[in-house]
Amino acid sequence: MRAEGTAFRCGVRAGLDVTAAELRDSFDAIVLAGGATVPRGLPVPGADLDGVHQAMEYLPLSNRAVAAAAGGGRPAEPAISARGRDVVIIGGGDTGADCLGTALRQGAASVTQLEIMPRPPASRPAGQPWPTYPMLYRVSSAHEEGGERVYAVSTLGFAGDAAGRVRALRLAEVEPPDAGFTPRQGTEREIRCDLVLLAMGFTGAERGDLITGLGAAMDARGNVARDSSFATSVPGVFVAGDMGRGQSLIVWAIAEGRSAAAAVDEYLGGETLLTAAIAPTAAPMR
Repeated sequence: MRAEGTAFRCGVRAGLDVTAAELRDSFDAIVLAGGATVPRGLPVPGADLDGVHQAMEYLPLSNRAVAAAAGGGRPAEPAISARGRDVVIIGGGDTGADCLGTALRQGAASVTQLEIMPRPPASRPAGQPWPTYPMLYRVSSAHEEGGERVYAVSTLGFAGDAAGRVRALRLAEVEPPDAGFTPRQGTEREIRCDLVLLAMGFTGAERGDLITGLGAAMDARGNVARDSSFATSVPGVFVAGDMGRGQSLIVWAIAEGRSAAAAVDEYLGGETLLTAAIAPTAAPMR
């Protein structure tokens, strides 16, 4: 890509180190592809206790500690460590599995992963025929290392100790999704924990200096709004990937990047020979 003329500038905080106005003055077209980085919170009592963290507060620090040790640096305990702790992970997706594997390798005393959905079946359900993506019970390499997975439960709140640190999580079993995940009376219980990792996904793009400075409109889902050509409300500014679609898979981001490139090429030159892989409204088969 460098040989073809692409200039890479790393370590730049768009909107701060380079303001939105400077970007507009320097470039004829801009593509926003910053992802959906606003984490989903958990509005329950005790969520502000010490020891309750978002997964993306925990994982990058752990990765940097491992990378430093692998590069010959002095091994250092990350700022948020699971060593010797009882860990609870809220969220049953890939990020939750990453947290589980990392906590086990750091030497956690115990790791429990909670999921509000019921446990999926082992084989493809009749209502999810090929080529739809089936909801199946899957065991990742991280799950093979240990830990416990608990399904069909909802977090009611957290209990703390005298120092303000989380010591336990209160949960209850819930009814199926079609019953609205209503807690079942008499199923409340506590799980001991002194580290809680929230891995419940993201709610949209960060409304920071870049988006604010550009003046790009947002949609009702917290993403950067766009039209049928991946264009935002600001002329010459386009958006692709999670920043416009919302949290999704890398294959969607790749397809959207190619499609947005075609839209930009047409915007700049009036026509394009590039192929748009998908439309902004394309959705997975269900």
